[in-house]
Amino acid sequence: MTVEARLVHSIKRRKGVVILRSEVAPLGSAAQVGRVLAKLVSDGRLVRVSRGVYAKTRVNRFTGQLAPAAPFEVIAAETFRKLRIAVQLGRLTREYNAGATTQIPVDGAVCTGRRRIRRKIQVGSRAVKYDK
Repeated sequence: MTVEARLVHSIKRRKGVVILRSEVAPLGSAAQVGRVLAKLVSDGRLVRVSRGVYAKTRVNRFTGQLAPAAPFEVIAAETFRKLRIAVQLGRLTREYNAGATTQIPVDGAVCTGRRRIRRKIQVGSRAVKYDK
């Protein structure tokens, strides 16, 4: 069984949408896994979310094009959970949920508390913004 076949089989069996490179690293050497992941991204079977973080894709039933298998917020939340980074809702989202404002926040802002995070998490044109 080739490294690509093992990797594709492993990705299909996973319940979540987000795949970390460290989860599939034991399936081959670092160079092999890197080449296969790059090939899957170029084929459209995976989307690169961040460094070492990928998301599954599926066919959009309306357009027929490949799209991420989950909404941006779900992918970002699962990424933070798998990386063991504790985040909270951003200030604007908290204010909206508390009823302090009627403006719906459109940016994916999260609060990391006192922890400083520089990791860029992006799917398509949407990216996570960090509040203090």
